Amino acid sequence: MAQEIRSIIIDDEPNNIQNLTTILHAYCPDINIVATAYNADDGVAAIKQHDPELVFLDIQMPLKSGFDVLIDFPNAKFEVVFITAYDQYGIRAIKFSALDYLLKPVDIAELKLAVEKARQKISAKNSDQKLENLIEYIKRGKNEFPKIALPTMSEIRYMKIDEIIRCEASDNYTTFYITTGERILVCKTLKEFAELLQPHDFIRTHQSHLVNIHFVKSYLREDGGALLMKDLIKIPISRHNRDAVKNAFKQML
Repeated sequence: MAQEIRSIIIDDEPNNIQNLTTILHAYCPDINIVATAYNADDGVAAIKQHDPELVFLDIQMPLKSGFDVLIDFPNAKFEVVFITAYDQYGIRAIKFSALDYLLKPVDIAELKLAVEKARQKISAKNSDQKLENLIEYIKRGKNEFPKIALPTMSEIRYMKIDEIIRCEASDNYTTFYITTGERILVCKTLKEFAELLQPHDFIRTHQSHLVNIHFVKSYLREDGGALLMKDLIKIPISRHNRDAVKNAFKQML
């Protein structure tokens, strides 16, 4: 039998806590729930008292959110699985830090997978910057993302957004071109990164290209339109994206 994992559930709805507890007992018997809490302040107290290895944390709670709980633990040693109803801001923040989250109602298969990931991290005692990155993001506010997590085959790289020149798709992978000249191959599709980066001055010019508008040198009219980047690389503009690209430049003037 796998070693027990000390865990805490923090959720403002008692029914959600009871439901998650029942599912965990049935499908993840090595999860030892040592405490539960119905608000952020009680959650912080429970974490300090019980020193859990894993916290199941709701985002949206009255008065203080699940993110407020994390701010009290800038050097958190525990893993976190977020349990939340759909929340665009919250999910975007979590994705920026490559953390696990589950949508309510909880899917059993997804829960088992999230628990298994947490178990592996706890067993390996990996140093994990993900929560630190998320906490830094929360402190800076909704509209400023200091770094984005880029999961490669061997590690997770953390890059400041203003260091990313452009992204290029290749099947289910994305290559990031960085100001240092480095290329980082990431094991995720361009579509997911486009959703995260477009609110921060990145624009989709083509099915295979996403560019940081601050690194564009000029708009070329040749061949139906292209962008000349400051490193003199030409990025094509598809007919479908042409109007959106032109509008993005107009808004910057």
